[in-house]
Amino acid sequence: MKAKITEQNTNRKMKILLVITITVLISLSSIGLFAISLFQNKSMFIIVPVTSNEFGSSSSLNWAGYAVLASPGSVYSVNGSWTVPNVSPSKGSTYVAFWVGIDGYNSNTVEQTGILVQSQSGKVSYSAWYEFYPSPPVYAPSSDVVKPGDLIIAWVVYNSDGTFTTVIKDLNESWIFISPATVVSNAQRNSAEWIVERPAIGGSLTKLANFGTVYYGYKYTSISGTCYANVNGVYAPISSFNYVSITMVNYNGKVLASPSGLTSDGTSFYVQYG
Repeated sequence: MKAKITEQNTNRKMKILLVITITVLISLSSIGLFAISLFQNKSMFIIVPVTSNEFGSSSSLNWAGYAVLASPGSVYSVNGSWTVPNVSPSKGSTYVAFWVGIDGYNSNTVEQTGILVQSQSGKVSYSAWYEFYPSPPVYAPSSDVVKPGDLIIAWVVYNSDGTFTTVIKDLNESWIFISPATVVSNAQRNSAEWIVERPAIGGSLTKLANFGTVYYGYKYTSISGTCYANVNGVYAPISSFNYVSITMVNYNGKVLASPSGLTSDGTSFYVQYG
């Protein structure tokens, strides 16, 4: 689902940091294998040094986390690693989703994949999914079990043939869920995101589940080269681009979930409930 931005505070002019140019030729047939082999080794060569290019902060009715903002047509991929938190059971229905994606911050599509958690009548369920919003989500088979404490790695990639592919892997449970290459009409490719979301059902925002704290990036997952984006051929950490932090609030402005600052590696942060 796209972001419902309520307020934005920017403190720098938008500019793309061209640190190093790399050629990315990932074919439709190889993207899944590329991601699998990369993630099983839990390591990746760091292409650019960490810099800081914070662009500002914003508040949203449904998102918390970080977004990299870029010019249209310049975002080629995004990836992330995080640990699935232990979501508290609730008497009523509560929801939370943890995902990475392209678009949605300033556009009407979102290409995303992640983990959805639902708590109903004291029972908590975890499932993987991908979505090419506004098309409906597609869920992984029930055999792709997700548990609290599992280490997740996910990619969204724009392919050379104009399609998008999503890849999500649970390192603890040893499954991988890959979308078919899909054309998304009017995709702007002008942002990359690492998000905690309270999803909408039937057009209405759900109540956010109490997820405690969710941790993203190398410092917390020990997987280098994650929480990176490829913008105009520059493959780099969140902090190397113009980025915004996003705090989730309700209609009265009460904070529902908020991100920490980025750590010195430029990729790592946590989002805290409440």
